[in-house]
Amino acid sequence: MATSTTNAQAGEGPSLQPDRQGAGPRLGALLHRLDVKGAPYAFVAPFFVVFAAFSFYPLLYTSWISLHRVELATLDVMEWVAFDNYVELWNDARFWNATANTITIGVISTVPQLLMALGLAHLLNYKMRGSLFFRIASLVPYATSVGAAALVFTMLFERDFGMINWMLGLVGMDPVNWEADKWPAQVAISTIVIWRWTGYNALLYLAAMQAIPADRYEAAAIDGASRWKQFTHVTVPGIRSTIVFTIVLSTIGATQLFGEPLIFGQGPNGVTGGADNQYQTLGLLLYEEGWKNYQMGRSATVAWAMFLLLVLVFVAQRLIKRLRSRTS
Repeated sequence: MATSTTNAQAGEGPSLQPDRQGAGPRLGALLHRLDVKGAPYAFVAPFFVVFAAFSFYPLLYTSWISLHRVELATLDVMEWVAFDNYVELWNDARFWNATANTITIGVISTVPQLLMALGLAHLLNYKMRGSLFFRIASLVPYATSVGAAALVFTMLFERDFGMINWMLGLVGMDPVNWEADKWPAQVAISTIVIWRWTGYNALLYLAAMQAIPADRYEAAAIDGASRWKQFTHVTVPGIRSTIVFTIVLSTIGATQLFGEPLIFGQGPNGVTGGADNQYQTLGLLLYEEGWKNYQMGRSATVAWAMFLLLVLVFVAQRLIKRLRSRTS
């Protein structure tokens, strides 16, 4: 019996040995295929998970709320109203006033900001002493919190004791009521935005400028191009994609403008954008509807109006770019 058992085990050995030897290469090949094909999805999966949880789902949920009448105190109670909130918003004069204010403040703050950033980056691109210091210093406004910056500029633009009106008085000008008047208020708020974001955009432009090959400037200099022509014909075309990127960022930021006008109002007027809504933006209108009037459905409608406004701006930009390409 012992001999037969031993022989049986010995006979089983050769039949099982090839399977055990082949399992290793097959498992290795399977792991290799998973590594090659599955690793890229594993690397990008955290972004899509976070995006779905904190961006895509809130976007869908906000669109669902905008079709209901919902109050802040009873978020679990929803009354279906379909597109009534959008119709009411369309007929609301405050919405159109906030839209106009958002556009004007966006233009007043974005155009000078990007032009100043482009000039500052052009200066920082030259070799000079202390260039590292100036590059770091240009980021200080960006690192400053919006609350601190808005409070400081609010004191500077104060009507009776502000430094701006004091300087205007030195040249014989009357004090300006920066908070109560429409255009002065919008200029003051735009100044805060310009101060905070010019250095950030300048460093983006500087990084793009340093990626331009030096032989382009050498060829332009050999052809007799001045510094200004080198800037307009070599530098600006070389960083065109970065300029478009900063325009997109600035447009999004202007549409979502909230902290600066809220703090500039110095109290209850900050939520309404002044006593006459003279500087109320879409962000402030969203906050007023949701957290002052307790109408979360209308607040969500304003949020979707902001999103659709951005979509319209980018569609218009693409159409203009396509028309230019056809004409050229």
